[in-house]
Amino acid sequence: MKINNIGSTNGVNPYKRQLDKNESVTKASEKKDKVEISTAAKDLQQTSGLTQARQEKINAIKEQIENGTYKIDTKAIAEGLLKFYKK
Repeated sequence: MKINNIGSTNGVNPYKRQLDKNESVTKASEKKDKVEISTAAKDLQQTSGLTQARQEKINAIKEQIENGTYKIDTKAIAEGLLKFYKK
């Protein structure tokens, strides 16, 4: 005696859907991100003059600290803190 399920489709592989789903995920993950920097942004990166001036200032402060001649302006620090926290 042969019994067939009513409403079932013969010849359909239930794992085929999962394989197809995995293939679509791998295809989607193969896409790569691309970043383009505009010329205006590249121009902004060219701040070598500022970095050189900043480095000179840092070196001057380092020398003052090593010599013991660097003075801290406590009033300016306190005023800056007050301005920051009053905002």
